[in-house]
Amino acid sequence: MTANPKYRLFDLGTNPELTEAIAKKLKTPVAQVEMQTFADNEIYERIVDSVRGIDVYVVQPISYPVNDNFIKLMIFIDAAKRTSAKSINVIIPYLGYARSDRKARSREPIVARLLANMLESQGVKRVMTMDLHTSQVQGFFDIPVDHLIAMPAQAKFYEDQGLTGSDVVVVASGPSTLKLVQKLAEVLEAQWAIVDQDRDPRVQTAVTGNVAGKYAIILDDIIDTGDTMLKAIIAVKKAGATTIDALATHGVLSGQAGENLQASDVDRVIVTDTVPIPAEKRFDKLTVISTADLFAEAIEQVIAHKSMAKVLLSPDQREAIE
Repeated sequence: MTANPKYRLFDLGTNPELTEAIAKKLKTPVAQVEMQTFADNEIYERIVDSVRGIDVYVVQPISYPVNDNFIKLMIFIDAAKRTSAKSINVIIPYLGYARSDRKARSREPIVARLLANMLESQGVKRVMTMDLHTSQVQGFFDIPVDHLIAMPAQAKFYEDQGLTGSDVVVVASGPSTLKLVQKLAEVLEAQWAIVDQDRDPRVQTAVTGNVAGKYAIILDDIIDTGDTMLKAIIAVKKAGATTIDALATHGVLSGQAGENLQASDVDRVIVTDTVPIPAEKRFDKLTVISTADLFAEAIEQVIAHKSMAKVLLSPDQREAIE
């Protein structure tokens, strides 16, 4: 592959497998960044080849270690700006701090807004991300935000396995994912249900909708500690589901999440590659599906100045955006 004269695609070492897959789809190499971490954990970065007058795209999820990966991104942005890049476009498959999107108590920060302000202040032209915890985070930015969703890739995964129709039920792990659950159920021609979870541990988790005797797909945007998903698995199993998949976009899998899910009644845990999952966090029930096609197609649409609607279509060409 030869470098595209119009743009360069960069990776900062956090999720190189995803970046390489995107680059392969775009038929362009991943441009080089010289990186070094000093003894005191200060980070050094240098863009190897000139990007003067060139559009720069950098892939960098803000995942564990969240703060290190964010500062890596900010250092790269400064380097690109100082070498006179034409534009700086940031691809953040997983946007850390997106859950800090409001003040729930007095004297709390809204870190998602702070993060948006910091990116904008450094001259970022565009942000591309996937399945924000809440769509309202887009409003924290005064620059274009391409909010992709993993649902087209997830729907294709299930359609390719023939898991469609009335024997399948898509289950919302809570109210926040209900719209996406209803859309995925529509695409798969399946039924849908919702798990009624209460933060009070004394209140028993229950399922609204019929899951008895069905193949249940419990959908959430993120599996972090896994507590929400584990409660949903218990409730759906108790309600009579024969097979259970835990489906999420972002497999953060903090702490003992992997071990707990492996030991649960779930049959499969299916996440995407927006967050890199190291070998020590992988487990037998885990399946990872790729989002590279979606990101590559979105980048192509941006470069061609075309609508993003094509990227948001389900496999049957219906609009998949919530």
